[in-house]
Formats: sequence, C-alpha cells, structure tokens
Amino acid sequence: MELQLSKPICFFDLETTGTNIATDRVVEISILKVFPNGNKESKTWLVNPERPIPPVVSAIHGITDEKVANEPPFKTLAPEIYTMINDADLAGYNSDKFDIPLLAEELLRSGIDFDLKNKKTVDVQTIFHKMEQRTLSAAYTFYCNKTLDNAHTAAADTEATYEVLKAQLDRYDELENNIDALSVFSTRRKSADLAGYLQYNKDGVVCFGFGKHKGKTVDEVLDKEPGYFGWLLNADFPLYTKKVLTALRLQKMNNKLN
Repeated sequence: MELQLSKPICFFDLETTGTNIATDRVVEISILKVFPNGNKESKTWLVNPERPIPPVVSAIHGITDEKVANEPPFKTLAPEIYTMINDADLAGYNSDKFDIPLLAEELLRSGIDFDLKNKKTVDVQTIFHKMEQRTLSAAYTFYCNKTLDNAHTAAADTEATYEVLKAQLDRYDELENNIDALSVFSTRRKSADLAGYLQYNKDGVVCFGFGKHKGKTVDEVLDKEPGYFGWLLNADFPLYTKKVLTALRLQKMNNKLN
C-alpha cells in the first residue's frame, strides 16, 4: 500500500559514534524523501565526526576513522540536509527516541534553528513493537518476506524502514493511511523536548521527567529554585532540551511583565 501524503515525508537513518544524544556525533546519514505524487529522492552522506569513532561502534556499522577522514563535518553538510527535510514530515526506525533528537542536536550545533512544530513524526519501530515486538531485520523479514542485507548501513536501513511501513499499512486495517494518524499511533509518551527530559502531565503542563524534580512543573521549580535553570544550561543535556527550557522561562518572564 502506498502512503497517502499531503506533504513530503523524509525517512532517514543515522549511523553515529555512540548512543548519547548530547555528546555523540553522526558519521553517516541517509534520507529517502517521498513526495505526495509518489516520486522519491534519496541522498546519503558520510560525515567526519571530528572525533575518534570507538572500535566497538565501528564493528557494528563498519565506518572507521579512516573511512571518514576526508569527508566533510556535519556543519558543512547541515544546510543541504536541512533544505531536504525542511518542508517534510519525518519518519524512521526508533527515530522519535534517537535519530530525531540526535539530528536536532547536530543541526543546532551547526547554527540551524531546527524545530518540530510544523512536522509530524512516524516511528516505524513503535508501530512494529505495538503489533509484533521484533527488530528491524525481523520486521523486514516478517512484513516484506525479504532478508535485510547490509543491516546497520544507513541507506539499507532507511529503504527497509520505508518498505516496512507500507507493508504495515497493508497488514493492519486499523492503521489509518495518513501521517497525522500514524504519528499519533507511533508516538510514545508526549514530551515537550525530543529526548524526554521535559514531559507533559495529564493537564498538558510541562514537567521535569527526571532527577530530583521529576513530576514537578517547570514553572514550580523555576519559582522555588531559580538556580536549577542555570545548572541545566551548563550541564550535559541536549541543546534542544535547553532550547525548550529557555523558551518556557522566557514565556514565564513575559507573563509576569504583562
């Protein structure tokens, strides 16, 4: 079943130096852009992370320091990547939890004010786990009756993710074939940031989702412990989380002035 789209959607996958959203870097990114008329555009970049790639990580995706030594850093590629995704929704495999937050960090470090306000996201892994509880390779075999060759290469994983989502739409009648519905179905707990440090409570108010203030509203904490804001900005948290927190603080200050 082909996707019913009202705007383009970019399926993408990252290979990285590790799994820490705030500190690790992209070494490969592949994007498959699908347009409402069915046309597709794809692009893959190798990226110099400007830091050593741990051998244990290279053993997984096959990308070594030598392979990316002469490739451009992410900052050089960022404008082209942003242009490709800017008018599109986003989809991937485990993308809500990892790929989108890490991509946002790389774009923000590159001086691009990336935001998800006008984008829907579809996480194919979440759909798969809700329905079958498997991995991407198993999902590809289960849904598409194919073997995923070159797993853990960004291009292969991206193409497989796109094919799996289309097969899921064929298999499950309860899945509605539009990005709004797929985004809602595949989204985990609603967060104000991308990494899940700032979460909405049942009343739709932003609360801290970690640490000693877990469950408390941001407004409450900033009132009682204003120094906590400064600590967060200087600590090793994702840039996108800091961006959202800063916006909440400015909104609170403006409300007081008004």
